[in-house]
Amino acid sequence: MTEELRRVETPLGPIEYYLTVKPVKNINLRIRSDGAAAVSVPRQVSRTAADSFVRDHADWVLAHQSRRAAAPPPLAAPDKRAALPVLTAALERMYPLVAPLGVKKPVLKVRFMTSRWGSCHWAKGVVTLNTALAAVEEGLRDYVALHELVHFLHPNHGPGFYATMDSLMPGWQERRRTLKAHTLTRPS
Repeated sequence: MTEELRRVETPLGPIEYYLTVKPVKNINLRIRSDGAAAVSVPRQVSRTAADSFVRDHADWVLAHQSRRAAAPPPLAAPDKRAALPVLTAALERMYPLVAPLGVKKPVLKVRFMTSRWGSCHWAKGVVTLNTALAAVEEGLRDYVALHELVHFLHPNHGPGFYATMDSLMPGWQERRRTLKAHTLTRPS
């Protein structure tokens, strides 16, 4: 299978995309991690039909490319040894907020996670933080550490959980939005 770089003119401007003919059932359109549009088509679909498909979906392609271009670069997670002191410090900063509420100090574990920033196993007294957090600003690490600590008071994301977050870290929602803009890459 080879890729062919193609260009189509649309009412919204020109779009370049990579075309791959392969054994698929449908025309598939995606935005690659490098921001390029890519289309895969079944063998019986012509290049003209692929161009028309991209032209018909120009608004989707341009919107997704624009969103990807505005996103921060992917975070490269440090190894566990480098991340541990940084994440320990975040947990240490946030723990005093929940200690008066009866939360026992948890055991901290760190590991790379592909889709989560942290997790709490409240029954075992363990908080796990993603090593990628060591690559973001302190305030974002603190938000995740507090989020996991609050789960010792409220194991779910119910109203009590959010009320506690609001009282302990006003404006935490902005930190969450900032963190969600980041993507993760596995450490090398």
